[in-house]
Amino acid sequence: MTFTSHTFHLTVRGADEASRWYHTAFEAKELSRLVVPDGRLIHVEVRIGTVSLLLADEFPELKSFGPQHFGGTYGAVYLDVDDADAAWQRAVDAGATVIRPLADAFWGEREGQLLDPFGHRWGLTQHLRDVSHADLQELTTEAFSERG
Repeated sequence: MTFTSHTFHLTVRGADEASRWYHTAFEAKELSRLVVPDGRLIHVEVRIGTVSLLLADEFPELKSFGPQHFGGTYGAVYLDVDDADAAWQRAVDAGATVIRPLADAFWGEREGQLLDPFGHRWGLTQHLRDVSHADLQELTTEAFSERG
């Protein structure tokens, strides 16, 4: 096992299928896997760029469930990519559901959010330009004032 300073642990229904899907959608590389005697995967280590993920099947006896068990997820894993459009298209072609379409955002990123077939939310982002904190605050205030 190779842990980095940021390693995410995602529980999914179908860790083997998830590993294959992340390979197709996000070009993930599987590094290792551990199987328990009943065939479930307790550990599938994958790397997406510099992001380390540990995937595991659901283990109800350990109170470990994927987001589908709870009817959704509460957060998102963000991937900073060099070409957001190409990464986005790969994920959509692999079956991701668009939550927030890919677009140029006021904070200087090309950004959007997707839902994978296992219930996890993913943000794809590509840096476009630097925005000062003062400008960012002004733009944030403008953007959210218009929504009210």
